[in-house]
Amino acid sequence: MPSAWDQTPEDLRALGYERDAAHLFGRLQRIATWDAAGPALGRRGRDLVERAGLDLTLPRIVEERPSADGATRIVLELADGARIEAVHMPRAVRRPRVTICVSSQVGCAMGCTFCATARMGLVRSLTPAEVVAQLHAVMRRFGPRSVEQLNVVFMGMGEPLHDVEVLVRALEVLCDPAGLGLAPGRVTVSTVGHVANLDRLAESRWLPQLAISVNAASDEVRRSLMPINRKWPLAELRAALDRWPRDRKVTLEYVLLAGVNDDDASADRLARWVGDLRHVVNVIPFNAWEGAPYREPSEERIAAFCARLHAGGCLAKVRRSRGRDARAACGMLVTGRAATPAA
Repeated sequence: MPSAWDQTPEDLRALGYERDAAHLFGRLQRIATWDAAGPALGRRGRDLVERAGLDLTLPRIVEERPSADGATRIVLELADGARIEAVHMPRAVRRPRVTICVSSQVGCAMGCTFCATARMGLVRSLTPAEVVAQLHAVMRRFGPRSVEQLNVVFMGMGEPLHDVEVLVRALEVLCDPAGLGLAPGRVTVSTVGHVANLDRLAESRWLPQLAISVNAASDEVRRSLMPINRKWPLAELRAALDRWPRDRKVTLEYVLLAGVNDDDASADRLARWVGDLRHVVNVIPFNAWEGAPYREPSEERIAAFCARLHAGGCLAKVRRSRGRDARAACGMLVTGRAATPAA
């Protein structure tokens, strides 16, 4: 049975709802219009959905684990029984915001040694409908009801660019102003640096913000942390970033590992590699989990690393991952056997 969640207005017209496809699309995608039973489609909309055999089932939330900092780790079960994780992160500022971290795959094939998800291996990629439905399920349960308060980050389980057409299709549905209307600038896609598909994403109509998981500016060190570097070494990744639209700032994510990539020489190499790229470096102290082969650096070393980046001309800041005590922090998402925080 085809899913309703990745149907575009064009798809709905092709199914026979030519007169008001945009209206039905909006009813499906805008959470604010839903009632207690789900999308308020009206009689004509319900008739079309039934005639076309479209499935309105959302992933089932099977676990909620709140963190002391307000984040909530959410485990969702898909139709085939596979499980993924999302994280809901509200932020009380002058204008309240919510960031929802979503998964793109069940597991991950990239094998990054500092990430608990890598231990699962890749089970499968999500479909575009599952990506969209995952977000809807979280919004329906936890909010927000409208996108004015929403940021979405593809930083959950999986590598979003591994199956880039799934990502592009999901963005087409989520960002269409006739539906949810999520602004592309409020979507961030984090990738290990899948160079071939990075170029494909750059051609997308709905261009998201980009975050690159760098973690080392030496090919030798990066290969030991991230197998992807064997296929696309740092020089090729840097060239791909030069092809990314120049008016867009790129976020460079750097997981800081004690004694591995946190010395002054590593900071200097990173600053040289960045060069004239429009950027911000997010320095992420390692979130230790049980059995992990790495440690979090000391506060003094974290501060010294950032200071060295600043001296080299980088715009850098420390980003503390939320949800650590709920196993929801960066690098800790894993289903089947959760990554237990180290004592």
